[in-house]
Amino acid sequence: MLAVAAIPAAAVAVPAVADASTTAASSCPTGWGSLPEASTYRGLGKLTNVRTGRHDCFDRIVFDVKGKPSWFGVRYVTNVYTVGEGALVPLRGGAKLEIVLSVPSYDDAGNDTYHPANVNELTNVHGYRTFRQVATAGSFEGETTIGLGVRARLPFRVFTLTGAANTSRIVVDVAHHW
Repeated sequence: MLAVAAIPAAAVAVPAVADASTTAASSCPTGWGSLPEASTYRGLGKLTNVRTGRHDCFDRIVFDVKGKPSWFGVRYVTNVYTVGEGALVPLRGGAKLEIVLSVPSYDDAGNDTYHPANVNELTNVHGYRTFRQVATAGSFEGETTIGLGVRARLPFRVFTLTGAANTSRIVVDVAHHW
């Protein structure tokens, strides 16, 4: 017969191991919110590209601009509408961010400076934790509006970066959690 010794639970040493999501969440930036954000500077740039990326703590959308960083306004809205005609831009997700940039997607002669292959899917965000869809709402009178469908109303931040050769970027990060 096999004898089993009883060992008090307090006597068993179990190493404390945090899972990857706990570790990542504890090192995520804080202090973001979900209220509207806007800059005060109006540059003279032109939109040339829209791209997205995934990070441990947030999903990111980047607007590449030829020229100086430009004014932006980012806010949660009930719906996003096309500029000029006011048609609904359907977006997947539990919440919608309206991103207005004072950068047209055309030059002074009216030629496009940004050529998305699909205006309803500017980038492929399949598999992203927060982003659900990126769509254009148009460019009119020097401003471009982008609709960003997200999983839920989550905190975000917006900032600009100056690049080389008279380029800049407007960056919007949306957190995975509160």
